[in-house]
Amino acid sequence: MKKRILTALLAIAMLMSMAACGDKDTSTPSSDNAETGAQTGTETGGDTAAATDMNIAMVTDSGDITDQSFNQTTYESAKAWAEENGVPFNYYKPESDSTEARNASVDQAVAAGANVILLPGYLFAATVVDQAEMYPDVKFIALDVGAGDILENAVGEGYTYNPDDYDVTQYYNTDNVYCATYQEAISGYMAGYTAVKLGYKHLGFLGGMAVPAVTRFGYGYVQGADAAAKEMGIESEVTVEYVVGGQFYGDADITAYMDTWYNSRDVEVVFACGGGIYTSAAEAAQKAGGKVIGVDSDQAPIIDASYGEGITVTSAMKGLSTTVKNMLTAIKDGQWGEHVGKIESLGLISETVEENYVQLPIKSTQWSDTYTEDDYRALVKDMYDGKVTVSDDISAMPASSITVNDYGSIK
Repeated sequence: MKKRILTALLAIAMLMSMAACGDKDTSTPSSDNAETGAQTGTETGGDTAAATDMNIAMVTDSGDITDQSFNQTTYESAKAWAEENGVPFNYYKPESDSTEARNASVDQAVAAGANVILLPGYLFAATVVDQAEMYPDVKFIALDVGAGDILENAVGEGYTYNPDDYDVTQYYNTDNVYCATYQEAISGYMAGYTAVKLGYKHLGFLGGMAVPAVTRFGYGYVQGADAAAKEMGIESEVTVEYVVGGQFYGDADITAYMDTWYNSRDVEVVFACGGGIYTSAAEAAQKAGGKVIGVDSDQAPIIDASYGEGITVTSAMKGLSTTVKNMLTAIKDGQWGEHVGKIESLGLISETVEENYVQLPIKSTQWSDTYTEDDYRALVKDMYDGKVTVSDDISAMPASSITVNDYGSIK
């Protein structure tokens, strides 16, 4: 209790000091400010903001709003919604990759008047624990933050890594937080299944770090490839090379590793799963005439533009954009109470592809005579109906009839 009182007093002092310079920060939008940890300024606004009393802020995690992943998708979705609804919106980039810096950005956002804050990514679990109780009048929307993430940060030493051993509601303020996680194993399955159905037999998986979300993508990918191979009777011909980079960005070492896959091992397509790490897979694929699979959002426009038209086979997507828009609309319409306090696992909610929180992009996926858009839609229907099931167990690599070579971590 003493610790919480002290923390609250420190927060009040911080808010008072920030308020003194708040006018300068909010008056002039500037992308340069965002790069140095300050906000960009009020990007949107209008009469509706007074009616709804919403003031939205987003804090980036360890990247920025051009990461082609969580931050960019959240930023673009929130900005578009705010413009459509005449609500103020700002984003903040912390000064460093640390919980302290992320918490400081939340403090800054609140000092500037934000009452709805978007937190994209599991790195914000500690912020949910630290800041939600400190600011009870602020609505926090935490994307891809699950019970395990919260408990790992709140319990600390002695945590059993089994969320079922705890009542997570005792470890953060459920009165002003909504958390969404995504069933990555399902969209990973779709990507692996589709790749094999399209004729690829030597697949690769390059994860960022072995965090639960990345692992679910990877294990789903293996399950999908295995299922397609069994249906086609080619189990002995399909191989998946599996590795994580140990970081969420590409570099020369990881590119060299991918060069070996594409050239020496004849890998045809690599599912690059983890923020900017796709750059290493795409660079190696470009040189070898190989292919890549994107993640989180439809990455074909970005990857193809930088590395060559047609290099991206498909993307295993999460519905961050849908979540952002739905939750902001719920707040605007007075329906926050239906969602607050929940940690929802979002996946398939319909047999209609476009309505789901996990899916492949219809327009950019490279359908063929062997696997068409209609075939994919039929797969989604079977998954929704329960005829096709995907395990989200990440305790061990899924059993399969195909060959899976797990190389651990590059770094």
